[in-house]
Amino acid sequence: MAVMILRPVRRDELSQVLAFWQEAAENDVRPVDTLAAVEALVDRDPDALIVAVLDEVVVGTIVAGWDGWRCHLYRLAVAPSHRREGIGGRLIEAAEQRFRELGGTRADAMVLDHNTKAHGIWAAHGYYQQGEWSRWVKPL
Repeated sequence: MAVMILRPVRRDELSQVLAFWQEAAENDVRPVDTLAAVEALVDRDPDALIVAVLDEVVVGTIVAGWDGWRCHLYRLAVAPSHRREGIGGRLIEAAEQRFRELGGTRADAMVLDHNTKAHGIWAAHGYYQQGEWSRWVKPL
């Protein structure tokens, strides 16, 4: 029986992660991910991109970004064929553990309002929509 492991992404898996996000992640209303951008993330913080791997295949991801002050979660995604198996929850827990070890005290998660399929897992792990804040963005 194969054992799923959670660990930081390896550089040789970055192309696989990009392909995985095309299949498993919410990609609406956002810039397209590029290899250069993901390489820059891993260069800056090698432990930020956590993957769930089963038989050497990426079946889940979460970006646990730490800027030295705040804890930010992005790109929680689970392969459609492995949803509802607890992988997303394990990824959230791994990200939170990373933040605790770094001294973080509060995490925020970027979740699209219309991605209602994702709302349940975040709520189940104690996250809630913060109504008094809005995200402002500007393409660079």
